[in-house]
Amino acid sequence: MSNKDVTCKDVMSHICDNLGEDLDSPRCVEIKEHLANCDSCKKYMKSVETTIDFYKNYNVDLGEAGHDRLLSFLGIKED
Repeated sequence: MSNKDVTCKDVMSHICDNLGEDLDSPRCVEIKEHLANCDSCKKYMKSVETTIDFYKNYNVDLGEAGHDRLLSFLGIKED
């Protein structure tokens, strides 16, 4: 993963790609609407953002195993 800033569109593209959907598909539109209106999802996304910012700001070196566990926990590990 690069250090570039991740945008909302990047996140949605990743989610929709993993679902095998187009960004403007009905399913992805439903997901976007849900994320915009769900306090639980907003809190989860904020915690993910805070975690990413922490690791960027402090240059934390987890090692490969720790990095893999973090990506798995966040649900963004690519096989």
